[in-house]
Amino acid sequence: MDSQERLRALLDAVVGIGADLDLNSTLDRIVSAACELADSRYGALGVVGPDGKRLVRFITHGVSDEEIAAIGPYPEGHGILGLLIDHPEPIRLTDLAEHPRSYGFPANHPPMKSFLGVPIRTREHAYGNLYLTEKTGGADFTEDDERTVTALAAAAGVVIDNARLYADTEQRRRWHEVTAEITQLMLGDFGPEQALLLIAQRSREVSGAQVAAVLLTEDSELVVSAVDGPPEFGRFLGRRVSADLPLLGRAIAGGEQVVIDDLARLLKDAGVLTDFPEGTTLGRTTMVPLPAGSTDTGGLLVVAAEQGASSTVSEGSDLIRMFAGQATLALERAQAQRDRDTILVLEDRDRIARDLHDLVIQRLFATGLQLQGMHRLARPEHQLRLSRAVDDIDTTIHDLRAAIFELQQTPDSSSLRGSVQAMVTEYTEPLGFRPQLICTGPIDTVVPTAVRPQILATVRESLSNVVRHAGASQVTVELSVDSEQVVARISDDGVGIGPRRRSSGLRNLTERAQALGGGVQISDNQPHGTIVEFRAPIN
Repeated sequence: MDSQERLRALLDAVVGIGADLDLNSTLDRIVSAACELADSRYGALGVVGPDGKRLVRFITHGVSDEEIAAIGPYPEGHGILGLLIDHPEPIRLTDLAEHPRSYGFPANHPPMKSFLGVPIRTREHAYGNLYLTEKTGGADFTEDDERTVTALAAAAGVVIDNARLYADTEQRRRWHEVTAEITQLMLGDFGPEQALLLIAQRSREVSGAQVAAVLLTEDSELVVSAVDGPPEFGRFLGRRVSADLPLLGRAIAGGEQVVIDDLARLLKDAGVLTDFPEGTTLGRTTMVPLPAGSTDTGGLLVVAAEQGASSTVSEGSDLIRMFAGQATLALERAQAQRDRDTILVLEDRDRIARDLHDLVIQRLFATGLQLQGMHRLARPEHQLRLSRAVDDIDTTIHDLRAAIFELQQTPDSSSLRGSVQAMVTEYTEPLGFRPQLICTGPIDTVVPTAVRPQILATVRESLSNVVRHAGASQVTVELSVDSEQVVARISDDGVGIGPRRRSSGLRNLTERAQALGGGVQISDNQPHGTIVEFRAPIN
């Protein structure tokens, strides 16, 4: 009768542990069923990590949450628990303390004497172990208890395997869903920041992690471009990280996925927790390299689980890598959108520039010629007004040509011609008149980048001196470039500059021009005024 009751209880337990396919609830039911079958007060199920040497999860029965908090961290597999990991065979002990491998109990741990340990296998692989202690009434665990719990462990291995397969299938389904979501986003108009943030959010949600981040390579460094998780991690957005760190370099340069079982411990050993205190909460972490696109974009997708949490961060690694590729696709798509928009703007600008050149300037030029022809026929009191009108037309034609050159520049590119034009406009009010600007040659395409700041500094210093000292009524700024050099010439009709001021006023500009292989020359303008001439080679 006792054997029949035990068999009936075992069958009920086997049916009970397979009630559903949720892995977490399945593990809880297995521990509870084992305690009930062996009449044990305390029970636990330890899940062995991928390294096969330590426990990564510990599910308990019979111990309250308050007692668990008082005991401290869960065991990692030392002592007798480690013996069952090293030798996965059933163990029955009368007194735990008498065994040579006994590791002792931490403070606030309830007293435990009798012990029964049974391994759990899934497809011939060690998944974990069942630990039972304190048989009711102070008795020892019997051989029947061992056989019953061993049978339960065999059935539990099948149930756990089914639950893991179901969880893997569900996770893959979810990864494919979020991949489709990102793809749908990229079919419309979007910003790269929006796509990267969505990638970080979905990768964190699907993997069950605490935080996820996308880091992009920029100037041999990694820039945190998107982060999703607790608010305290938001401060790292935009932070630059050296790509030479061993783990990061291994993931980026080798294109290798890196899995860290305990990031907090690794950071502690490296001594970087002072700068990264949030790292103390992070456990299992996966770093997946982003494939380089046509623009050589690279980086990492980092997904980190909470310390001690049950996570599937490292499972479905092929799906995580596939999802990481969505970040590259998003950046490529965003760049293609920007290129398309730039082309449309440039085409529109080119059309406007042609219309201004072929229609507006030609009409203004014809109108100016007509007014000049009428100058001789007009009365003396009208000739001055006609001359001013012709001068205004010439100035307008000049401004239109400058505008045409500006229209032919890429919207995001810097233009030397535009910078000098803006500077001339800036000094119009202090001077009381607008300086004349004359540009000759392909200034924006030929002048080296290193020379441009010196040209701007020369023009600014010269115009500033005219405002303060010259008392001029006319200023001309000329920029010209040929096959050998670029020349910036600023002339005025002011009072001129004395010998002492000539030798010291533009000393800094002279020194910088000489460093470029050129020079600055200051001379008198005829009949009065000053000429400042800056020259620099372009090769």
